[in-house]
Amino acid sequence: MATHRGRPWARIFSLTVLVLAFTVVVDASTGDKLPEFKDCLEVCNAENCSPDKPQTPIPVLHRLLFWTCASECDYACQHIVTGQRMAAGLTVEQFYGKWPFYRFLGMQEPFSVLFSLGNLWAHWDGLKKVQSRIPKSYSLRIFYDWLAYVGISSWVFSSIFHTRDFRFTEDLDYFAAGANVLYGLYYTVVRVFRLDKRTPRRRTTLRVWSLVCASLFLGHVSYLKFIRWDYTYNMTANVAAGIVQNVLWTWFSFKRYRESRRMWAVWPGFVVAWIIFAMSMELFDFPPWLGCIDAHSLWHFMTIGPTILWYNFLVKDARDDMAGSQRLKL
Repeated sequence: MATHRGRPWARIFSLTVLVLAFTVVVDASTGDKLPEFKDCLEVCNAENCSPDKPQTPIPVLHRLLFWTCASECDYACQHIVTGQRMAAGLTVEQFYGKWPFYRFLGMQEPFSVLFSLGNLWAHWDGLKKVQSRIPKSYSLRIFYDWLAYVGISSWVFSSIFHTRDFRFTEDLDYFAAGANVLYGLYYTVVRVFRLDKRTPRRRTTLRVWSLVCASLFLGHVSYLKFIRWDYTYNMTANVAAGIVQNVLWTWFSFKRYRESRRMWAVWPGFVVAWIIFAMSMELFDFPPWLGCIDAHSLWHFMTIGPTILWYNFLVKDARDDMAGSQRLKL
């Protein structure tokens, strides 16, 4: 019987490992190495960016987003070469690890920006739900508040990064995403094992767990920033944290539903399955539709719904927990 009961979340675990393992990809872009692209850049820079020749005017909005003559040439040449290749029936290639997107209002990846803002709104809306429907006195409330704060911050930095890809904005995006994933693991352990309960043993465990997570994050950032910027390591670390919390929430959902027989208790398991499916978008990377929407932007789009549902679950779970506590007092 024990083996049979373990199968649902064991399957989720296996599927998570399978899907996420394939998301660790190596940057193999060839567009920026094409001779025709290099030739185009050389000509464009010589004709438009040389100090001894008239400078091509750059729109004010583009200048505000730090587009320079050189980056304008880079953008133009990407699309010139891509257009030529498509006309010749050749494949669309990535440049510097990214597809050649059509920008909008100076944004490099407008749909990734839009969907990042959608996720930001989902966390902001979730914060309002938590703060209006869960009293401050509830011991898990502070953890849910910070879930929203961390989520909002991570999607702000995601929006900035997809607007303009610089090393600085990439750092902010990756570190904020790492904080979001690690905090997800942190509060998952707190909720599942009720480390918020005010008993001496659990308070001590919570302090230790908080110190462990803070140390892991500082070590993670320090390694990437000061030792080696390693995309594979970064992805592996996030995958590991994601797998653990997915397994915990799936187990929690299964156990909670068996005890309560309430449909909202299965929402965590449903969200985990939804997120795994959304992550599969990263497996099937493809040139952007109409130069705008690629698999990565769709992944961002598909995480908006689960986030909304997740905060609804947290509110339901908290109110049910508080109601149970009141019944025990009576």
